[in-house]
Amino acid sequence: MAQTNYTLDHLQQSLEIKDIPTEWEQVKAGLKEGFMFYVIDANGIILSTNSKFLERSEWTPKRVIGKSIWQLLPDEESSRHKGHQILQHLERGSVWQGSLEKCTKSGLSYWVQILAIPICDEDDTVQHSYIIEEEITDKKTMQTKLEEAAYVDLETGLLSRYKMEEIMKEQLTQKVEFTYVLLSIDKFYTLKELMNEQHEETLLHEFTQLLKKYFPDSEIGRMGRNEFALITPLSDWYIQGFSDFLKANPVYIEAKSVALSVSGSMTRYPDDQKTLHHIVEAAHNSLQRVKQQGGNLITTLPKDAHSKLSRRVEIEKELLIALDQQHLEVVYLPIIDTASKRVTSFEALVRWESDVLGQVSPEELIPIAEQTGLINDIGTFVLEKSCLQAADWHRQGYDIKVNVNLSVREFHDKNMARTVIKILQQTGCPANRLQIEITEKFALEAEAEKTIIEQMHALNREGVRFVLDDFGSGYASLRYLQLLPIESLKIDRVFIQAMTQNDKVMRLIKGMVSLGHSLQIRVLAEGIETEQQAKQLQAMGCDGLQGFHISKPLKVSELSAYFQ
Repeated sequence: MAQTNYTLDHLQQSLEIKDIPTEWEQVKAGLKEGFMFYVIDANGIILSTNSKFLERSEWTPKRVIGKSIWQLLPDEESSRHKGHQILQHLERGSVWQGSLEKCTKSGLSYWVQILAIPICDEDDTVQHSYIIEEEITDKKTMQTKLEEAAYVDLETGLLSRYKMEEIMKEQLTQKVEFTYVLLSIDKFYTLKELMNEQHEETLLHEFTQLLKKYFPDSEIGRMGRNEFALITPLSDWYIQGFSDFLKANPVYIEAKSVALSVSGSMTRYPDDQKTLHHIVEAAHNSLQRVKQQGGNLITTLPKDAHSKLSRRVEIEKELLIALDQQHLEVVYLPIIDTASKRVTSFEALVRWESDVLGQVSPEELIPIAEQTGLINDIGTFVLEKSCLQAADWHRQGYDIKVNVNLSVREFHDKNMARTVIKILQQTGCPANRLQIEITEKFALEAEAEKTIIEQMHALNREGVRFVLDDFGSGYASLRYLQLLPIESLKIDRVFIQAMTQNDKVMRLIKGMVSLGHSLQIRVLAEGIETEQQAKQLQAMGCDGLQGFHISKPLKVSELSAYFQ
């Protein structure tokens, strides 16, 4: 099939548009008025939207523009696969049409029919893509209701997802012990690419028969394209034996043997989880772990891992509420200038004490925020609060800077520099009072992405400074020290903690200080816990110190001692 490249010239010819500046704008206006509409760049970053899209998705421009399309999709393998499929079509310059399940900001599911059109330049390089959507949730809901009415999956004859949930609810009400098993056929989409539609149906039918044969007295349902579930009283060892059963019983397609394997998770009620929501979430999280480890395994998690998963689910749910209602708090960690012995800046850190969960540590919060895409929202929240505080210090006559940690994910948004400058203007914070802390991972990615480097230099020209955090913690490239506008670097705490016990570490720290100073970069040390560490680092020439020996993170109301 020939590849189709769409440029404005192609669109002009196909739509017989004579005056692009006038008529093309009218076409776009009509599309925006009648359909959900948004524009993405080549990396899937949302550049603009219309009001219909915002209204249906429940997102605000601030929370969605500059973010990835992945936050619009359910966290399921089938959705991720289709998302990659759409982006691959667009990258090739091909139009994509089809239906897609999406989710609103609050997590509610809805269905759309999509027309995705890539817009290319004269060299056939995709610049951005127009996404035009029409909601078909009612149609999908009717189809689902038909399946629910029959309580079966129409393609395999197994129980529907709805019926499986009904059975689990009944078991939970009656407090009947059971194990919920979630199975996924390994390499299913690779197999699918090698087959035609009829062969795929045969494979699913044969796999279904194997499930019924091995688990004759269990409830068996289909949960997704290649995901199946069991509600069973059987023991773990018997369930795990299904892997060996598949090895001994390959499926045959046109007389050719196809050996299947599965990834699977087992979640026991009531030993592991006690609510339907937690059982399902634990099963999906456990299954993802198995897949990440290579698959071909059916396993359960230790009890402490189940406890962590339960808490993770609650954190994800409560974090959305905390961000909307601004229940997060910013605290400040003092940084001492060794020459003047005064605090010259504070590192802004996010803290969260939930009414439901209690204290949520940064070690819990940040990884979950990164995985769910909410790290951008947290970064914006901290940036706004910190700039307001720095502006207040400036008005009071204090020459104090504030350090804010931002992620490379935020700088994948090509408008990030403008966003930072806009926040500085709105809060009245002078640009030279803001220092952005980046990690070595950030620096390494920025080194390979021209737009990030350009944004960093644009902010630097405005007066914003950059601090390289966790220096020496794991990435060997030093080229970014040459390319990026880094004013300061922080020696990672792992070196500070070991310095008094290891002479080699002492020499490494001295080398880092010398390297920084040779490049006219200030060198700071973080994680200082003792007076001995502070004195030795000062003697080595460190320009700044921070850590619990200096001070713990403080609320604004606790900072008065530094402003006397």
